[in-house]
Amino acid sequence: MAKFPEPPPAATLAALGPEIATLPAGTPLARIFFRGGDHPVGWNDFRFWGPGSGRFDPHLPDALGAPQVQARGILYAAGSAAPGALAVCAAEVFQETRIIDLTGRSPWFAVFALARPLTLLDLTGLWPTRAGASAAIASGPKARARRWSRAFYEAFPAIDGLLYPSSMGGNAPVMALYERARPALPDSPDFHRALADPALRVPVLRAAGVIGYLVA
Repeated sequence: MAKFPEPPPAATLAALGPEIATLPAGTPLARIFFRGGDHPVGWNDFRFWGPGSGRFDPHLPDALGAPQVQARGILYAAGSAAPGALAVCAAEVFQETRIIDLTGRSPWFAVFALARPLTLLDLTGLWPTRAGASAAIASGPKARARRWSRAFYEAFPAIDGLLYPSSMGGNAPVMALYERARPALPDSPDFHRALADPALRVPVLRAAGVIGYLVA
């Protein structure tokens, strides 16, 4: 049997039951997002267009298999575990080029504290194996991981999203939050600055050194 096969039906996963990780209210999360380009977003905006290139986009494609705007949304975030939120976010966001571009599409870094607890499907342990997958769900082909996420979304309507190890960030825990998590986001972030802001110059250079990326 393949270590990372196609997902079973949602009903099969529902019968297995989820393994839950709870993030308490007040837990700090962080993300890098883009305020410029063709599709600018804010620090707390979920993406309702998809599926895109994200690993765990839960979106349903249209009849032709293309991305579309829909009710399902996604927001990717990192916690504060080593090597640090900024390093993990940068490793994930800029993984294709391995260059932290401080200006293209105007990237910003935000840190925010949860307004309520989050209930997440825990993919960091043995549950993926019990479900028929493996740890490869966090590092294998993204298109297949997206199909698993669609099955999770349908099997477990009470979860706010997924907790999984970052394949680019040293297996630090990261989160794929479904739109169900929107009420858990606060009214305003605790930190909110452009990556090009002088206040982030030293932290960005430090993060780049940790993950081996260049800064441009």
